[in-house]
Amino acid sequence: MVQTKLNQITQKIINRSKKTRELYLERIQTHKGKIQRKNLACANLAHTYASIPKHIKEKIKENEGSNYAIISAYNDMLSAHQPFKNYPDIIKKEVFKYNAFAQFAGGTPAMCDGITQGYEGMELSLFSRDVIAMSVAIALSHNVFDGVFYLGVCDKIVPGLLIGALSFGHLPSIFIPSGPMTSGISNDEKSKARQLFAEGKISRDALLQSEMKSYHDVGTCTFYGTANSNQMMMEFMGLHLPNSAFINPNTTLREALVRQSASHMINSQIKSIGELLSEKNIINAIIGLMATGGSTNHTIHLIAIARAAGIIINWDDFDAISSIIPLLARVYPNGKADINQFEAAGGIAFIIHELLKEGLLHDDVDTIMGKSMQAYTQNPFFIDNKIIYKKGVEKSQNDTILTNIQNPFSKDGGVKILKGNIGRAVIKISAVKEKHQIIEAPALVFRSQQEFLKSFENKELQKNFIAVIPYQGPRANGMPELHKLTPILGILQDQGFQVGLVTDGRMSGASGKVPAAIHMTPEALLGGNIAKIKNGDLLLLDAKNGILEVLLDKDQWQNRQSTPFQNQEIFGCGRELFAGFRSQSSSAETGAMSFGGYFN
Repeated sequence: MVQTKLNQITQKIINRSKKTRELYLERIQTHKGKIQRKNLACANLAHTYASIPKHIKEKIKENEGSNYAIISAYNDMLSAHQPFKNYPDIIKKEVFKYNAFAQFAGGTPAMCDGITQGYEGMELSLFSRDVIAMSVAIALSHNVFDGVFYLGVCDKIVPGLLIGALSFGHLPSIFIPSGPMTSGISNDEKSKARQLFAEGKISRDALLQSEMKSYHDVGTCTFYGTANSNQMMMEFMGLHLPNSAFINPNTTLREALVRQSASHMINSQIKSIGELLSEKNIINAIIGLMATGGSTNHTIHLIAIARAAGIIINWDDFDAISSIIPLLARVYPNGKADINQFEAAGGIAFIIHELLKEGLLHDDVDTIMGKSMQAYTQNPFFIDNKIIYKKGVEKSQNDTILTNIQNPFSKDGGVKILKGNIGRAVIKISAVKEKHQIIEAPALVFRSQQEFLKSFENKELQKNFIAVIPYQGPRANGMPELHKLTPILGILQDQGFQVGLVTDGRMSGASGKVPAAIHMTPEALLGGNIAKIKNGDLLLLDAKNGILEVLLDKDQWQNRQSTPFQNQEIFGCGRELFAGFRSQSSSAETGAMSFGGYFN
């Protein structure tokens, strides 16, 4: 019956996307072989090859071998992207063994939400994804490449790279991750230190020591937020080498996987990324998100990625898939384990094996490994100086972290859609205790995250309430994550108060134990009813039944005026440069894209 429901959801998406998908595939077909290096004017070719070493130049100018682009988000400020420094040289050396060539075509910006959380820079975060997509277009605009290697990991970087890649959908592409940092202190210790600091019980120096023991090395953060959810989805979509996501940086296996990615591109018949990434690949990504308790940010990013490939998905699809996909993983913030412990317990290979055996994942999909997901049930090992794939474990190595499909942590994926007279919102409840999943409490309206924090410092929040923070959507201020609310709301909940959140902003991949209705659509600046809510209005947040409502007389609610937007001019930290992005953004439910109108 469940398999039937998955097929019904899939067919609904295929039917909805029929016209846009056909148009997209027609477009990329027209670009296949449109520009050949041998047909370029001599001056154009000379510019292309000017920087290439002479011994390579002699071969490539005759069009003897394929030439591949490398696009990287490398910088040495951010731990997740620092390992990419030497990848281009590894790739170039490897492909040259096969009479092929690679050029570093361009770099993309990569910012860290963990650094900008709570500050002005966070208002650039969402639209940095669109900047990255456009930087891919610039890098590939020279039209001299036969395929692309994409190097990126974190929150907006991978979605941006993938949107850009789909704009050059006629090229075969492989995505190469860098892996998570090794484990530091436990997530329990980290959370406890944050809570103690918020309560004024430890010093800032003690908090900093705790944080630096957690974020201590190169690689992605080890909690299961947006960055690691990105890597999971790339595997579920078949765009990585199998189970390469969570191998630590600077290991022999990690370097071998980079070499293997390069040789695989040369020696395999990989479909162009636009043809490869079908409706079923996108659905597999949503399934992976639900089965692992992944980031709510992907209820925005996956929609944008899909639309870039001519595929139309919406929040109802997430809700429908969530209802039939069991939760098989407990990784922080939905558990105590970190991503390295998840990998050691069986990781993605175990999850995919469990889903496939119950028919809860599409196996008949194109991947860079061929037309099947079976390769992704295997794990790589570096044996006798080469990569050997072995079947993944079929029994969880730690059933508090990973469980089999017969005994799930939850019967559904934990992401739900709330509907009512305020609008539509996303909520993640995989870490919310059942007793907190239905709240009826008065609203407390705040103009900003900072105003909320000040109220807490003034000890004004020791009561039952649902915090309402409007004008945090893409059009208003770029839809920043409001992650600093999480520990405060958690403290109040632990003190016995019923608390929740309603906002048209984001709460990040670290959405936790407090019920939070986020991504409210329509957003306040586009006439959303969230801007009508006043202090004291009784709100019902019912995650179990998908309801979010102001409990007011219908006529009274309809006739109420919205509170006006007070922040019309945004300057500082480069925010003024993103005014055009904000003014053109589509809604959160249609991907919050500044070029969203093109994909509608």
